[in-house]
Amino acid sequence: MSTRTAWGLGLATVTDDGQTLDVWYPEPVLGDKPADGMADLLAELSQIEGPDATRAVHRSVVQVAIDLDTPPQSTADAYLRLHLLSHRLVLPNTINLESLHSRMPNVVWTTEGPAAPEGFEATRRRLRIDRGYPIHVLSVDRFPPMVNYVAPSNVRIAEATKVRLGAYLAPGTTVAASAFVDYNAGTLGAAMIEGRLSRGVTVGEGSDIGGGASTFGVGTGTQTTVALGERCLMGANSGLGIPLGDDCIVEAGLYVTPGTKVTVLPNAGVAPGEDGHFADPAIVSAKDLAGVSNVTFRRNSQTGRVEVLPRSDSKITLDPAAFLG
Repeated sequence: MSTRTAWGLGLATVTDDGQTLDVWYPEPVLGDKPADGMADLLAELSQIEGPDATRAVHRSVVQVAIDLDTPPQSTADAYLRLHLLSHRLVLPNTINLESLHSRMPNVVWTTEGPAAPEGFEATRRRLRIDRGYPIHVLSVDRFPPMVNYVAPSNVRIAEATKVRLGAYLAPGTTVAASAFVDYNAGTLGAAMIEGRLSRGVTVGEGSDIGGGASTFGVGTGTQTTVALGERCLMGANSGLGIPLGDDCIVEAGLYVTPGTKVTVLPNAGVAPGEDGHFADPAIVSAKDLAGVSNVTFRRNSQTGRVEVLPRSDSKITLDPAAFLG
């Protein structure tokens, strides 16, 4: 990405005391403001402007220009960055999101729109009287569900509240009901997500994150952000705290942290020695294997030690029926 600025025309929800709760950008722009100022979109959003006394908020059209290399400066700025990610205009870990949490207020997300947590029970009563039916509270959180703002093409999401705004989901991705995808995380190709993708974690084409599997947002020490390459498999209830390359397997139930002691079995072919191999066998920290490809991490059922061994030439394949066409 060569362009390091962005611009958005959006609709902000602002409380009566001046706090911005959210901003919706239907068509965010990577780069400078378009010459026509998006006149048609401006006309549409202007029709929605105005007060909502029942929620004690008003809706206002905003125009925001940001520098993607500097930290977010406001709630409107933060929301634009999250929209850029979910609209697939920028990749995870390529824009500055430093202290983004501090720009995101806690919000009561309801079926009638966002509301301030302070005095919400009074707001709930007003909404019930005004609407004539019970409202549903979806969550109380800083981050809303992505699909309330962006519905990326060619993806499946079984439970909308489990994918935050700011997630990046490539075409062909399936997010199961048991999954969770944080902002600034996601898939770089068609993948199956049944476990948890923490902030900053990316998954490559054809990989499968099994049910109950979990990933560290960031490794410790000198480790970079956790990522999985293409055609990787994390078994059910496994965990990962180091980046891996392509065609790797983490056995079900095994949690590999950066400090996990791993026995490298003979001829695993993952060591940086002169001959490309560790001495047989070698015991290393898992962080020393960061980025390795074509290996399996397993726990020896007799000794209990964690081992890494080379895989055969076979590749992991996913059922095409699991993805959208």
